[in-house]
Amino acid sequence: MEISYYDHGTEAERWERAQRFFEDKDYASAARVLVNLVEEVPEQTGPRLLLARSYYHSAQLRRAEAELRIIVERDPVEQYARLMLGRTLERQARHDEAEQHLRIASALAGDFAQA
Repeated sequence: MEISYYDHGTEAERWERAQRFFEDKDYASAARVLVNLVEEVPEQTGPRLLLARSYYHSAQLRRAEAELRIIVERDPVEQYARLMLGRTLERQARHDEAEQHLRIASALAGDFAQA
């Protein structure tokens, strides 16, 4: 099996490579690195969240949603994942679904509406 540039190196090296791609706004390349990394360390939230963000920024909204739902299912109080899930659903014009996640994200961030 031939190893590509995206799969070369240790988990830490690939994590750093993915972060560099993301910072350079090369979201598709970041996702290419992260897909296999997430398969190798599925319990880690960081790589999965960056994968979801890469999908979101490259308009792969269904894929972003799937990754975010996994995070929220595992950790219902992961505020940023809730926020991203709400925004992802909004971009898909699924406003009713988005609203519940955005409210939870706001509450988790301590942003309570004044009565």
